[in-house]
Amino acid sequence: MGRIFEKRKHKMFARFDRMAKAFTRIGKDIAIAVKQGGPNPDNNPRLRMAIQNAKGVNMPKDRVDAAIKRASSKEEKDFQEVVYEGYAPHGVPVLVECATDNPTRTVANIRLHFSKNGGNMGNSGSVSFLFERKGVFKFDPTKLNLDELELDLIDAGAEDIQRDEEEITVFTRFAEFGNMQKFLESKALVAKSSGLQYIPNTTKEVSDAELDEVMECVTALEEDDDVQSVYHNLA
Repeated sequence: MGRIFEKRKHKMFARFDRMAKAFTRIGKDIAIAVKQGGPNPDNNPRLRMAIQNAKGVNMPKDRVDAAIKRASSKEEKDFQEVVYEGYAPHGVPVLVECATDNPTRTVANIRLHFSKNGGNMGNSGSVSFLFERKGVFKFDPTKLNLDELELDLIDAGAEDIQRDEEEITVFTRFAEFGNMQKFLESKALVAKSSGLQYIPNTTKEVSDAELDEVMECVTALEEDDDVQSVYHNLA
């Protein structure tokens, strides 16, 4: 009985940790969006996207409103968006997207996470050529009639559409991201999440033991407060 309780407690805390990390990430997205385009989502596509992503992770509306208000004040920190590159164990390439108010602190922490977990940080350009930045839109399958809309999505810039029982994912080229946003808004179609992501050009297979080592490094990077997203090319 005690073991079951401990497992449930561990899962509960892990879920809270993931939620807290998601709220922090989106809070920074909101701050960057407001600094760049103002606090009115009607005139700020990036802020509209951040607000919709907040809904996708069940971030309370009062927290979203507070984040917008805080970002509008002169006291709010300016976050810089920085991408770091490196290799996890077994030569797995990794891209680390950060939003930071102190790049000196962040680069030191990212280098430490790599080195402590069997990886190494690389120079700019050492890994990024292995990835392509694409728009990624995820939908609830019950709220998107793909049979009716597939051709319209392709006309709006969809490069690939993947579907399973849990979600529909639409990929666009970087240059078509804005066009897809406009199309979805014109049709009042709401994505569970949307954004620009780094998609690997090829994937790599590793053994189960190697996978554990790679994911230890990836997890350490993901848990850093300045990290927004971590990308790799594991199959």
